Amino acid sequence: MPFLLIDFPSFNPIAVAIGPFAIRWYALAYIGGIVLGWLYARSLLKNERLWGGPAPISLVQIDDFILWVTLGIILGGRTGYVLFYNLPFFIEHPTAIFRLWEGGMSFHGGFLGCVIAAVWFARRNHIPILSLGDVATAVGPIGLFLGRIANFINGELWGRATDPSLPWAMIFPNDVAHLPRHPSQLYEAGMEGILLFTVLAVMIRFGALKRPGMVLGAFILIYGLTRIAGEQFREPDVQLGFLWGGLTMGMLLSIPMLIVGGILIVWAVRRGAPGPLEAIR
Repeated sequence: MPFLLIDFPSFNPIAVAIGPFAIRWYALAYIGGIVLGWLYARSLLKNERLWGGPAPISLVQIDDFILWVTLGIILGGRTGYVLFYNLPFFIEHPTAIFRLWEGGMSFHGGFLGCVIAAVWFARRNHIPILSLGDVATAVGPIGLFLGRIANFINGELWGRATDPSLPWAMIFPNDVAHLPRHPSQLYEAGMEGILLFTVLAVMIRFGALKRPGMVLGAFILIYGLTRIAGEQFREPDVQLGFLWGGLTMGMLLSIPMLIVGGILIVWAVRRGAPGPLEAIR
């Protein structure tokens, strides 16, 4: 083994076990992302300076929205994985759809689930859909970061094979090929989590929340770019492999995000900041 190769840390995917009851790091990542995101969302809504006046969403409403968005993440994420990544298997084994503890979630499906939850919740509560989307996506990178770290701890969704001389190349214990690979989960944690959160936070600091749809559009666009970049280093799912022209499913699903995100940003800029009465409608 090359002396520069890093041994994959020996992580236990189970964080806490009490008798037959076990909590996995992946579950904690979801819980932590939702809780920390909720706290950050509340801090954004409390800061009237960021909105140019009272926020168009109350703290009580964002508290209620947490349940809606949680269901959107879980139901959408699982549905997306079933449809986009492993449909033939689930057609043959339909009961496996409900075995969430075995893994299998799709970001793109989870995001669509969140969009549906946000639109439904906003209409029921008569609050601006785009502003709710801005808040939801501003906190999204927290969950993305924790989720990718959980992927790394589980030794799953690893990267493509690389030159053993790469100083941070790793051999993952579940890799039957036993090849040195990119720790692509950490790349994605940095891009989809830290980088995306930082860019959105800076935008918010300079008044992006005053233009409904701006943060939402930036999240969609930048996530699409970072996901496509990350897929350059990530091994495609074994049941799918590479698709048309060497593209992966993650790339194909991210391309529409570039278009939608760009449209939302242009629309938010052209529409301008709403007046005080419009902001609280």
